[in-house]
Amino acid sequence: MMTVNETHDPALRSWVASAQAPGTDFPIQNLPLAIVRRRGRGEPWRGGVAIGDQIVDLAALHRAHPWEGLAAEALAAAAQPKLNALMALGPAHWSALRRALSHALREGSALRATVEPCLLPQADAEYDLPAHIGDYTDFYTSVHHATNIGKLFRPDNPLLPNYKWVPIGYHGRCSSIGVSPQAFRRPRGQIKVPDAAAPVLAPSRRLDIELEMGVFVGPGNPLGEPIPIERAEDHVFGVVLLNDWSARDIQAWEYQPLGPFLAKNFATTISPWVVTWEALAPYRVPFERPADDPPPLPYLDGGANRRAGGVDIHLSVELRTAAMAACGMAAHTVATTNLRYTYWTVAQMVAHHTVGGCNLQPGDLLGTGTLSGPEPHQAAALIELTQGGKQPLELPSGERRTFLEDGDEVILRGWCQAPGAARIGFGTCIGTVLPALAG
Repeated sequence: MMTVNETHDPALRSWVASAQAPGTDFPIQNLPLAIVRRRGRGEPWRGGVAIGDQIVDLAALHRAHPWEGLAAEALAAAAQPKLNALMALGPAHWSALRRALSHALREGSALRATVEPCLLPQADAEYDLPAHIGDYTDFYTSVHHATNIGKLFRPDNPLLPNYKWVPIGYHGRCSSIGVSPQAFRRPRGQIKVPDAAAPVLAPSRRLDIELEMGVFVGPGNPLGEPIPIERAEDHVFGVVLLNDWSARDIQAWEYQPLGPFLAKNFATTISPWVVTWEALAPYRVPFERPADDPPPLPYLDGGANRRAGGVDIHLSVELRTAAMAACGMAAHTVATTNLRYTYWTVAQMVAHHTVGGCNLQPGDLLGTGTLSGPEPHQAAALIELTQGGKQPLELPSGERRTFLEDGDEVILRGWCQAPGAARIGFGTCIGTVLPALAG
């Protein structure tokens, strides 16, 4: 488990002035990574690190050869067009790079003259997926989401008996994962209206959001060799915001007897900046469950996981319709929640995923599932917020929404703050719904 060290010191200041701006997501205590290039120039993709409103171009910094040892090896891997090679190196290399960057970006650093020419304004950048994602697994870690959804379909038995024993998940599709800002077409699929004699092929009319977090895997494990929970976090590189868009009407018809198919495979959007697992060390919280719930099985239990298996990450969902955008209105917050409400921790997700012998690989992506909290305003999907479409949301523009309409823009945000620690953030995860293809 990553622990708090000098790089988290809230008193640290950077010679990049914008890193001290109030409310910035990217102070020197964060240092997230992304794959970037200058917009519109056709340059090669390469790794970058956010600092204030700037980006350290890691390929340019690598050419300057500022370090030796583990930091130099990690920098060479981070300068590539994807971060898989860096993810594969493991915690010692990640920490060495973070520490070296922290020292280089601090006020008074002797490396300022080396690093400053490598800066790229975020306003001039475009982003690619952080890694080649070989496999995507979506979990179902919020007991509140599972209960809310269960109440809509099984009022007398909302939570299935396996939920409190086993981390539920399914394997998703990687090719349609896109980086924010992503615009995607409304999906089409088979829809069965109640009392209709047959289904029809049509655009989804119940298009929904799912506020999640995505966990990027670092070093993998050999096929057949499970990762014990005590070492699970050594295999976690970092975290992004994730919107796993869902077509509820398509899903209702197709999901029996198997899981989501066309209802989920048309788009998943992630934020470009990967906040490293080490950066989150000051915001760790105990993993807690109700006293009368069953204890995790031994392979899902551990002292470190009990003491600090959770992460206190504040999350929000904002919605802006096309009409709101046309008249310059800001997006409206429709939900706020927190990662700490998960029933299963990241370490438990990794341990369970591999207990049967599955081999994770660098760059694999694990979704947490919809991160709803215990209160109504903490529901992280429209199907929950609107009670299945029965209670529309009222927007400042006078419009109403049960599910998403064409032109709607959804913005996810995440940030951490704690006493004695700096505030850090994740940037934004933005997606826009385009009309379905005709036909």
